[in-house]
Amino acid sequence: MRDYYEVLGVDRGCDEPALKSAFRKAAMEHHPDRNGGCEDAEGRFKEINEAYSILSDPQKRAAYDRFGHAGVNGQGGGGPGGAGFGDINDIFGDVFGQAFGDMFGGGRTRNPGPQRGGDLRYDLEIDLAQAYAGADVEIKFPVTFTCETCEGSGAKAGTSPTTCGTCNGQGRVRAQQGFFAVERTCPRCNGQGRIVLDPCRDCRGHGMLRKERTLNVAIPAGVDDGSRIRLSGEGEAGARGGPKGDLYIFVSVRGHDLFERDGLDLLVTVPVPMCKAALGGEVEAPCLKADADDDCRAAVKIPEGSQTGRTVRIKGKGMPSLRGPQRGDLVVELFVETPTKLTGRQKELMRELAAECGDQQHPESHGFAGKAKAFWSGITGNA
Repeated sequence: MRDYYEVLGVDRGCDEPALKSAFRKAAMEHHPDRNGGCEDAEGRFKEINEAYSILSDPQKRAAYDRFGHAGVNGQGGGGPGGAGFGDINDIFGDVFGQAFGDMFGGGRTRNPGPQRGGDLRYDLEIDLAQAYAGADVEIKFPVTFTCETCEGSGAKAGTSPTTCGTCNGQGRVRAQQGFFAVERTCPRCNGQGRIVLDPCRDCRGHGMLRKERTLNVAIPAGVDDGSRIRLSGEGEAGARGGPKGDLYIFVSVRGHDLFERDGLDLLVTVPVPMCKAALGGEVEAPCLKADADDDCRAAVKIPEGSQTGRTVRIKGKGMPSLRGPQRGDLVVELFVETPTKLTGRQKELMRELAAECGDQQHPESHGFAGKAKAFWSGITGNA
């Protein structure tokens, strides 16, 4: 999907007049009626319509500038709450008015009815332990509610809105100018089709109120960074009795001091004393808990002669899957630790060990020495 600013050929910081001018120019150039019904022109025209429907709305434009297409998903041309190709007159009426009239569907009128509420986005950050076990998280966000006092009518109790006499309840007015018919939003009722003469004292005639809402959200175990959770009907209230929009929760998972996630696997680095790495043994690795009864420690068997970077896999101790009962593994990477601050006796023992060990005990060093000798010989020319 192309960038909306690129579609209209404007800079991101352009003002409303520049945006409208670019839209008018592009729409005139690519309108299907001016291109013989060309399919490419029709697709381009619809794309222009969608871009302008988002960028001409300050709230949608702000959401698009911050989140891109994900922030206005379903609000462009043809999507929920947006203006589709068939509703082109609603967008172009004020822009093209006197110039084109019926060319953009001026012969139709629209009876304003219930409208679906807008979708909301909430960014939620959780830690890896919550993503592992799942969590119930309380969130707070501002949302538009239907006014309970007037039940969304906007009128004072005991009264009701009256039909607009200017547009006869259609929300649009039509005037004939020569060969062209111009249709515009009704200036008296602002397209509502009705007028509130005695407004509700709580919502002041809007039928809606803005409040902060508290909601408990169940985060499923195994959720990953970038996951999106859709809560149907938890968005903005719909106008004139329309259905509510949806709430989209975008989840981000904070990094952890010990663990790194790789799909369903969890990676952790565990230090191993040099002697234990050489002789073999056992160490404890930390692991996440799915519930209070789980152990947060896992025994790791160290094979004799282990080197730094060797991994040991513990089955079923990784992340749970969102799509089934399977779990990933805990992948333990060994880090062989050299002892420090040795006593005199310990140093003496280390020297004795070094004298006893030969090439068979240090195969990596032996192999490296051979490669290094060949490299130096190639530079100096000496065998």
